[in-house]
Amino acid sequence: MKYKMLVLDMDDTLLNDNHTISNENKVMLSKARELGVHIVLASGRPTPAMIAYAKELQLDNSYMISYNGAVITDLKEDKIIFEQTLTQEQIHELYDYSLKSETHIITYVDGKIVSETDSEYIEIEKNITGLEHNKVISFKEEVQSSAVKCILLEEPSYLKEVEKDLKAAMPHLSVSMSKPFFLEVAQNGIDKGASIKFLAEKLNILQSEIIAVGNAGNDLTMIEYAGLGVWVDNVDPELRDKGDFIVASNNNHGVAEVVRRFILN
Repeated sequence: MKYKMLVLDMDDTLLNDNHTISNENKVMLSKARELGVHIVLASGRPTPAMIAYAKELQLDNSYMISYNGAVITDLKEDKIIFEQTLTQEQIHELYDYSLKSETHIITYVDGKIVSETDSEYIEIEKNITGLEHNKVISFKEEVQSSAVKCILLEEPSYLKEVEKDLKAAMPHLSVSMSKPFFLEVAQNGIDKGASIKFLAEKLNILQSEIIAVGNAGNDLTMIEYAGLGVWVDNVDPELRDKGDFIVASNNNHGVAEVVRRFILN
């Protein structure tokens, strides 16, 4: 099988624990790109927190999926070709839910992280994205328009229970875990798998010609959609049997292994 698209989650998949791309991964991705394979970064990250990595991999002619599938950017044209947001009413509904469930909540306004609270988990999001944190007195007063997504944040074992409850309470929204302490919420039907499907149809690439690589719950839809769904070895344990292959971990150049085994071979 000749694969034409390689879709990569970023944190804990393409990136090692230091949030960098290993030289091994860079070399193999360069070889895949030279063969004409579309390398697509697909992350829960905001778009601005992905651009530097796309440039590092020389993906100037490719596409990028951000905000867990809510935004697709054409890097060559530097323009958004798909965007789906939560309404202001939905965001306020999620804020009310966060109070009830005793979780922190953030969203993004004018390129900044917005919350009413401080948290060690919000600090992690700040460090990952490099975005400024706008701590406000009133979340609802600050958020007066639509936004691409919200994240509920709390201690992992508790947040796992919140995930079950939120899915039951708000089946009209898309809910998935990107890290054990990040519960991501987007508009109904928005996920990485749906956005890959949109992009593949635009590029006339068959589902069977796509490889997707991930590690977490928010990657599951793209792993299931792709012709070849691959987990890195540090995948969440409950997901291990839901892909086609498992390769080395994010710290051991799992993405490079994917290229060697399934694209160069």
